[in-house]
Amino acid sequence: MASTLPDPCPDAQTAPAEGRAPSSRGPGGVEAHGIDHIPDSERRGRPRELFSVWAAANVNYLSLVVGGALVLMGLSLWQALAVTVVGNLFWLLTGLLAVPGPAAGAPSEVITRALYGVRGNRVNNAVTGWLISVCYFALNLAAAATAAFSLVARTGLPVNSAVKAVVVVLIAAVTLAISVYGHSTIVRLYMPITLALTAVFAVLAVVVLRHTDFSYAPRRPLSGDALWATVLAGVALIASGPLSYTTSADFSRYLPRTTSPGAVAGWTALGGFLPGVVVCGLGACAATAVDMNDPQSALQPLLPAWFRPLFLLALVLGTVTLNALTAYSAGLALQAVGIRIRRSLSVLVDGTVSVSLTLYALLVSDFLDTVGEALQLTVVLLGPSTAVYAVDILLRRGRYDGPALADESPTGRFWYTGGVNWRGALALSAGVAASALCVDTVYTGPVAAALGQMDLALPAGLLVSAAAYALLMRGPLRTGVRVPPRSGRLPGHP
Repeated sequence: MASTLPDPCPDAQTAPAEGRAPSSRGPGGVEAHGIDHIPDSERRGRPRELFSVWAAANVNYLSLVVGGALVLMGLSLWQALAVTVVGNLFWLLTGLLAVPGPAAGAPSEVITRALYGVRGNRVNNAVTGWLISVCYFALNLAAAATAAFSLVARTGLPVNSAVKAVVVVLIAAVTLAISVYGHSTIVRLYMPITLALTAVFAVLAVVVLRHTDFSYAPRRPLSGDALWATVLAGVALIASGPLSYTTSADFSRYLPRTTSPGAVAGWTALGGFLPGVVVCGLGACAATAVDMNDPQSALQPLLPAWFRPLFLLALVLGTVTLNALTAYSAGLALQAVGIRIRRSLSVLVDGTVSVSLTLYALLVSDFLDTVGEALQLTVVLLGPSTAVYAVDILLRRGRYDGPALADESPTGRFWYTGGVNWRGALALSAGVAASALCVDTVYTGPVAAALGQMDLALPAGLLVSAAAYALLMRGPLRTGVRVPPRSGRLPGHP
């Protein structure tokens, strides 16, 4: 087994020619680095760039739908808005998970070797990194395609199976092109995209707020246990967005090692929190005026004729930016599983699988409905995995040794026992078990049933896994965290 070559991409391993500055770009401007360590000579940028990366990905159709769903679940407008704010506070965890990027110069898919060991982390990446990401890519692509079909219909073209297939492939091609070109392209593109999407959604906000019933309450207001059960389900629904971004270090790893951890966490969290609250809030407001079971069609009569194509185009563009981040991280996850393939090719593999799922769903069956229901259970896994990762960052004070994390050999610091950190695996398993007992989505766990279908999966998974990992790892890490400020290295075997 190779010990220091986690990324087989030759252009990522080749030293720069004498007299020329090192570059992270490969032939044609494609990002050369995969899951390999980013040397200090190639670090650049400022943490505020992270704001537009996350903002562009969260001014999207999905957030609008989720906001409307809160009202459809039986909440009043003000209850739905409160749930929106609380659920989006989980972006603070996403921000925390971005902190190790500059210290390690590595993506989250490699940093989590510190949690689970080299081999254990391959399983973690296969499930929470690759499988879930590919399914989310397919679901988001289907949503974007639906908006694009409406745009095509406005031109007078028939929206038949052949046209649908072409549209899906074109949207995926644009998305994957951004992911293949990689980090630098994402940073450059997402600021103007953020501004464009903000302008479109600002117009939408004016229209929606004119029709909003600010005193809206359901005919049969929820109360008691039923209200709390719905509130908890709503918070979990909103929180599933930020919790799905356990890979936020992927986009902070090119920042200089001396970058302020607080700035990295703050700009990342703010980039997700602000658009999350605003767009979800708009969805909730719209639900007081129209039927948000089909937001795209329901909102059309409220919009000026000239604005309708722009609105549909914004729905497509917002989903493209969201899926580009998903595909980028899924490509890194595929490498981290142990498959020796270029990052650019791994992104294309992920895209091919996702496009196949989407086409099958749109043209053959309701496969994505089944996948969508299954993904409701992701909070059972994503909550505990986020908690374990966050506690590890706090215990290590954000200090990670990038070269040591890149070492996959049995003599490496993060090999642990047989390639697995059983403490991390046990903490994650405990959190998942606790969450599964308390869930009430596709199935009802025994604890949820005993509490009258009150879904406590999210808090139970977070608390149990966090407590277990802190207790199991605090002793082994006690000496390891005593390092000079900003050294980025973690001496001593954890």
